[in-house]
Amino acid sequence: MACTGKLEVEIDLKSPADKVWSTIRDSTTIFPIALSHDYKSIEVLEGDGKSPGTVRLFIYAEGSPIVKVSKERTESVDEAEKTYVYSIFDGDLMKYYKSFIGKIVVVPKGDSSLIKWSCDFEKASEDIPDPSIIKDFAVKNFVEIDDYLQTKA
Repeated sequence: MACTGKLEVEIDLKSPADKVWSTIRDSTTIFPIALSHDYKSIEVLEGDGKSPGTVRLFIYAEGSPIVKVSKERTESVDEAEKTYVYSIFDGDLMKYYKSFIGKIVVVPKGDSSLIKWSCDFEKASEDIPDPSIIKDFAVKNFVEIDDYLQTKA
């Protein structure tokens, strides 16, 4: 059994790509407000909160299944292509995975958008399951952000 893998998912959203992208880019501020049931706080530890090299500390809310704390580094950002790449390098997830790199791409679709989320990972051992629970959490968050944006329209 391979210890490395990749998960991918695409989610259709009702909100325009520019709104979705700006919400993701401002997630440090918006996620703890819009998704307070999932995020207790997101704090910028290094950098400006948006540029490559930024390090953020995520404290998840009580209902979070396996991860209570994580540190994320912004690896790359492409504003024109609406692409954000991040790595999780510290926290609860690292008990299960040696590496975890996530990628978010927001694709315009007329008045709506499509989010492509993927992660590349290396398990700490062969008996660790694929991070499907993290993928499901990401999908839930994007759908809830879409709902939040629809109420703000």
